[in-house]
Amino acid sequence: MRCFILIIEYFASSKPSIMKQFVFLSTSLLILFTSCEMKEDTSFQPASYTIEQFYDNVRVTGGSFNSDASKLLVSSNESGIFNVYSLSADGKEKKALTDSNEESLFSIGYLPDSDDFLFSADKGGNEISHIYLQKADEEVVDLTPGENEKANFAGWHKDLEHFYYVSNERDANYFDMRKMNIKDMTSELVYENTDGLDIAQLSYNERYLVLTKPITTSTNEMILVDTETGERTNLNTVEGAYSPQFFTLDDKNLYFLTDGDGEFQSLKKYDLESQEVVDVYSTDWDIWYAYESWNGKYRVMGINEDGKTTVKLMDAKTGDEIAFPDVDGKSVSSVSISRDEKKMRLVAADSKSPSDLYVYDLASEELTRLTNTLNQQMKATDLVDGTVVRYKSFDGLEIPAIYYKPHQASVDNKVPALVWVHGGPGGQSRLSFFELVQYMVNQGYAVLAVNNRGSSGYGKTFFNMDNKKHGDVDLKDCVYGKKYLQTLDYIDSEKIGIIGGSYGGYMTMAALTFTPEEFDVGVNIFGVTNWLRTLKSIPPWWESFKDALYDEMGDPFSADSTRLYNISPLFHAQNVTKPLMVLQGANDPRVLQVESDEIVDAVKANGVPVDYVLFPDEGHGFRKKENQIKGYGDIVKFLDKYLKGEDLVAD
Repeated sequence: MRCFILIIEYFASSKPSIMKQFVFLSTSLLILFTSCEMKEDTSFQPASYTIEQFYDNVRVTGGSFNSDASKLLVSSNESGIFNVYSLSADGKEKKALTDSNEESLFSIGYLPDSDDFLFSADKGGNEISHIYLQKADEEVVDLTPGENEKANFAGWHKDLEHFYYVSNERDANYFDMRKMNIKDMTSELVYENTDGLDIAQLSYNERYLVLTKPITTSTNEMILVDTETGERTNLNTVEGAYSPQFFTLDDKNLYFLTDGDGEFQSLKKYDLESQEVVDVYSTDWDIWYAYESWNGKYRVMGINEDGKTTVKLMDAKTGDEIAFPDVDGKSVSSVSISRDEKKMRLVAADSKSPSDLYVYDLASEELTRLTNTLNQQMKATDLVDGTVVRYKSFDGLEIPAIYYKPHQASVDNKVPALVWVHGGPGGQSRLSFFELVQYMVNQGYAVLAVNNRGSSGYGKTFFNMDNKKHGDVDLKDCVYGKKYLQTLDYIDSEKIGIIGGSYGGYMTMAALTFTPEEFDVGVNIFGVTNWLRTLKSIPPWWESFKDALYDEMGDPFSADSTRLYNISPLFHAQNVTKPLMVLQGANDPRVLQVESDEIVDAVKANGVPVDYVLFPDEGHGFRKKENQIKGYGDIVKFLDKYLKGEDLVAD
């Protein structure tokens, strides 16, 4: 065949509204045109792994140090469900501290100078989380026992004799801030939230409180409250998103993030006395978070850089950046610093293996690996790196995406493909490990994880482009993702499906309903199908965010209800002609089971093949490995049958 080998340099603009350019310069680009007979190298064939092998990979979360930094408290799902473990900081010892087989337990941290620890858990994925204390003798105490009380840990008091938490026990719609004494486990009120605003930060001396008030999904107000005088100061200088991050130890300054004066979130400092705002750090990507270590020696920032988290460690006094060690060629995605500021827990990740934990000694510069989460039966080289790509949508707007090409794909071995749509609205597909995606790719499916307009991470202009246009412009971005896949000569252009969870599940149903001939199959993972019901039945703990959500999606109690009806797939299910699979958790408080029940019945009435997997012990997302193996394994069986067209022998 005639081959054209082209290597180009791609200049990417950070402004999604500006057309990207391809520049061909002979001094910086190599363009080689040759006419030759050649075959694509297909000598590498990856090992084919089972769904059970993929879910023998281990997820580890958390990683807070104990008082002397000799060990860390983590959560791991190696038992099949998340339990709490202790890892020694020298990497030599791991100990299971809990043995739940019903509910996922997530570590919070050790009590000071103690082996007692706190953890969080809900019931069957209902999101009504409680804070629990487990003592060294394994006695477990529910510290927030209200039947419908949702409580979230909010940090330690500097005296190390109290911790803060927010709770909606008094009013299901509003979260108060409380403080618990760890000696007798008595709780006292710090701030009664009668305004329904979000409690964001509290100064160390408890005099100043920062509240946020959502206006839209991209703008809010940031309010400083002086609890001694009752004075309230709105810290917004211009319209935008504001996110308070931390007070300094002397309670004189507040650090916060905002995109009020630009496309992206930057870090700023507010002087409480002079009321002066100073720019601290900005870049052409959103800063996700910033915090200072226990004694204020280090400042940590996480930057959302084109679908990947970049972490920066700074000397808080000088502002000088401190380099990270090389971590097995992976990217550091988060860090946690011990209270003595001598050790640092690193999370290192890529898209081919689950995240691993390391401990770095800041003085000796010694790096110790604590976990090996990739299933030892698997090789990372058999898996696929995600690649950031961009393609043009219907109106010329460039859409970022994460692309996974199967190793076995070639011109002579064309593969089917899937457009993956993230949750939200406003979520983002990222360069991280997801067993289901890697399993599908390993089984010979190309996957394009689109970040349609309205996704976060690409500036506020891009984020707002789908407001009250859902099921229209965002859907077209997905359709043009399919068209992009069809330009790749190793993709079977007649075998492209769509899949997604939550909002991505809605996009799947919107695609099958409103563009019924575009995709060959659809997989809806707990997706919204009736916006009128979903927006009227949001959980009470979302009360402060409800008006902002209505601003973006539409108010179901207003004239917007007509548009919400029109974009709800349930009311147009008669249009669905392609095979559909639906997965749902019975305890989901965000997308109720009835959403999936009704769409399944409606599509079945068309005589269309429908597979439905319902888990009675899951919520909005599946945590138990046995359920993940069942549900995600069935997805590939469904795809093999209806997208690849393979005949399957019944189990």
